[in-house]
Amino acid sequence: MDVMKSFSLEGKVALVTGGAYGIGFAIAEALALAGAKIAFNCRSRENLEKALADYKAKGIDARGYIADVTKEDEVAELVAKIKAELGGVDILVNNAGIIKRIPMTEMSAEDFREVVDIDLIGPFICAKAVIPGMLEKGHGKIINICSMMSELGRETVSAYAAAKGGLKMLTRNICSEYGGANIQCNGIGPGYIATPQTAPLRERQADGSRHPFDQFIVAKTPAARWGTPEDLMGPAVFLASDASNFVNGHILYVDGGILAYIGKQP
Repeated sequence: MDVMKSFSLEGKVALVTGGAYGIGFAIAEALALAGAKIAFNCRSRENLEKALADYKAKGIDARGYIADVTKEDEVAELVAKIKAELGGVDILVNNAGIIKRIPMTEMSAEDFREVVDIDLIGPFICAKAVIPGMLEKGHGKIINICSMMSELGRETVSAYAAAKGGLKMLTRNICSEYGGANIQCNGIGPGYIATPQTAPLRERQADGSRHPFDQFIVAKTPAARWGTPEDLMGPAVFLASDASNFVNGHILYVDGGILAYIGKQP
């Protein structure tokens, strides 16, 4: 067996939902570097155009589409367009997601539903749309972007934790239902990742000290740092490639060891 060749994604078509920036962009870049053809979606024309320029700057000929992952008809049209233009989807990365940090007793059911719709029902809709094509091809890879909140709770993230916990179990159920058809469905659970969205939590305070949340995360992480989007690139290529053909229903936590660590004694 050629071990290194088993990591190649040459000739594969990858759809990365929410792949316009941040974690999704980094994963798409990694899959492209491994040889995959990249398609991504976002909900606004402005974000789409910016992302296409960013991919071009990286030397990646990505295809971008406007589509809302919570709308079955839009996702079906998206998958059909990708098949017509690039070929059927071999790899789906369910990355699109949102978080609303609101205390549970102050959160409206409407806000709760919006988070669950995007973070859990969206991956269900997207997986449902690509699985028939994967069955025809006789293979497929689905990677769900889970979270440490698939395992842990924390203040103000009830909807996000509920959705990501559900996504963990959806991952296992897709494995159970379609593993016999040579479809592997796994998850990546990022730890705290340094992105523009988390930048305010890492800003230095007026006195030069670290932000309290920054101090908390670094103290809770055995690696003693925040993760970077690049830390997710290797795990994504592994789970998208033939190297992981006997890995199924697994959540790979890329968290610097947080989930393994009880913390320092005060």
